Amino acid sequence: MTELDMDDFSSIYEELNLTYNYTQFILDLDTQPCNFFTFPDAVMITVCIFYILIFLLAIPGNLVVGVVIGNNKQTMSPSDLYLLNLAFADIFLALTLPFLATSLTVGWVFGDALCKIVTILQELSFYSSILFLTCISVDRYLVIVRAMEVRKASRQMVSWGVCAAVWTVGALLSLPGFLSSVSPSKNGTQMECTEHYDPQSADEWRLATRILRHTLGFLFPLAIMMSCYGITIQRLFHIRGGFQRQRAMRVIIFVVVAFLLCWTPYHVTVMTDTFFRAKIVPYTCLERKAVDQAMFGTQSLGLLHSCINPVLYAFVGKKFRNRLVQVMRKMGLMERRTASRSSRSSLSSEITSTFM
Repeated sequence: MTELDMDDFSSIYEELNLTYNYTQFILDLDTQPCNFFTFPDAVMITVCIFYILIFLLAIPGNLVVGVVIGNNKQTMSPSDLYLLNLAFADIFLALTLPFLATSLTVGWVFGDALCKIVTILQELSFYSSILFLTCISVDRYLVIVRAMEVRKASRQMVSWGVCAAVWTVGALLSLPGFLSSVSPSKNGTQMECTEHYDPQSADEWRLATRILRHTLGFLFPLAIMMSCYGITIQRLFHIRGGFQRQRAMRVIIFVVVAFLLCWTPYHVTVMTDTFFRAKIVPYTCLERKAVDQAMFGTQSLGLLHSCINPVLYAFVGKKFRNRLVQVMRKMGLMERRTASRSSRSSLSSEITSTFM
């Protein structure tokens, strides 16, 4: 090889070395996966104690509600029946709280079977609660706005069928809970109970279940409740004896407002998470972390709902308090006394048909 050829190759090597300088590589942070985060131990212990307190309040409180309503089977109105079933739904949700509290501190230690059962109970309670509240709003609308048509139908028989339908729909919508199983957590230190889909269709399954949750579990029932109560309240202001009927709706409205205050933040957060997962809305790691934290916090707020209704009945519903006194006297827990005139009048009022 001649000296000229060597010089030519040298120039080529120098050119290649300058062209492909790998030391100039710059990492694009937007293409990197978001780092997994964990809450401080103090936060997890606090939430754990919070769940246990809810459990201790929800179980006896809702059992009292069930006893008080069930003690008046012959005079039970459809709204009473729906409220009774709502109490059962809250009990189902409360029964899952000790398992959730334990999993926050030591991970899921109860196996696959209880993982599926707890998830199904949560979903069943979630769907049935808002569906029963929707039924109550429709019943109040029929009684107050369309009273003439309601008298022609056997409302009690229909209400039992509606309750069966609600539990059936809730059970069907909770079937994805069977896909839950135990697996190592993201940080690899504990086991967790979470949903597992086929990797090839995981995105489609998750999106489908989220759409059902948002529509049938919140948006559609909320639209019905707002429509029914809006028309009903407007009607109450234009009829004689409207004040008595307004009192008759007081507990129901408080129950619905409590449900919305507890669960609306969670639904809004989950919808945001759905938009992120479906890539409808772009996001950064900071936004992803904020949504994950919000989902954890708003879920805790939603679980609080399971113990709120009995408190509302006790503080808002005069008729409920009178019924509770009657039950306690019947059980020998209180001395029998002659009911006051105001109490007899309250108990004999047919216009309320709910816990006023």
